[in-house]
Amino acid sequence: MATADPARPGFQLPLLLLAGFRTLIDDLHAELAREGHPELRPLHGFVLQAVGAAGTTATELGQRLGISKQAAGKTVDRLVAVGYLERVDDPTDARRRLVRVTARGAEGLRRSAEIFDRLRAQWVETLGPERVTAMEDDLHTMASANWFRLDVPGWFGG
Repeated sequence: MATADPARPGFQLPLLLLAGFRTLIDDLHAELAREGHPELRPLHGFVLQAVGAAGTTATELGQRLGISKQAAGKTVDRLVAVGYLERVDDPTDARRRLVRVTARGAEGLRRSAEIFDRLRAQWVETLGPERVTAMEDDLHTMASANWFRLDVPGWFGG
């Protein structure tokens, strides 16, 4: 077992990873606001991704995000009000209402992807391409195989 380095205590690693994530997300949302999407918040990106291309119900969305149906419904209400999601009748089951991403929601996701590419380029400019690539490779090695699971209770609402 490796001995701890007092100059680099173990608790700093998750805090630095969180700080890097927070920096990217804050920069993303500042740019999204400048590009016409001031309503989008960090959780909204996860919600839009969880809704998916085919749409979903509020109950299924809550399950995907690991939050209650009520919390999912409240978030959907907010995103419907600002034009990123819509509620429509389910063509396969008249008893259900689907939540779908609107054209504005898809535009927000597209712009987010473009902004993330620009932010990564800024990191490459600052740190160098080898270090950014090595960091990404190392994180791929250390992250669990199913790292992008949204349905883990507690991560968003518990």
